[in-house]
Amino acid sequence: MTTQPITSGNKETALAGLMKNYANYNLWANTTLVNWLKTKPAALFEKEVPSSFPGIKLTLQHIWQTERYWLSIIRKQEPNTYNEFNGTVQDVFKELLKTSGELAGFVNAMTHERVVEKTMIESPWFLCDFSNFEYIMHFANHSTYHRGQVITIGRSLGFTDAPMTDYNLYNIDGKEF
Repeated sequence: MTTQPITSGNKETALAGLMKNYANYNLWANTTLVNWLKTKPAALFEKEVPSSFPGIKLTLQHIWQTERYWLSIIRKQEPNTYNEFNGTVQDVFKELLKTSGELAGFVNAMTHERVVEKTMIESPWFLCDFSNFEYIMHFANHSTYHRGQVITIGRSLGFTDAPMTDYNLYNIDGKEF
């Protein structure tokens, strides 16, 4: 996926361009993480370790399910909430990257007006009426937070070669992926 740089020559606002860049970054970072994890023993992905989610598979599943929820929100669809999942870690990899790709595709197609448009959320956990760009920032930050947990869990399992998935690295080297 090749992305367009954010420049004043683009026919979109800097805010819309930034949100598109964040969605593309999220996809790149998730892809980088999954590709790294595919080189590790799959049996360790369900090993319990102290963390907010007690293992790599459950943490990745949470990232995927949360991205799915936010995609439904910015699409203005009925929220796609959590449900039972009994698949393999390979299934989680596939679904996470599929959802991250759908998010990137949807955000990349958004106009400036859609990016700044407010979306009301009434959920069991909170009530808010924020602009879509705030939800986009939230899902990107949320996924970044939990990718860090995956790296930390991996470190406790002996994985010492974690990839860099920083936003700045994406802007320098990752946009050609």
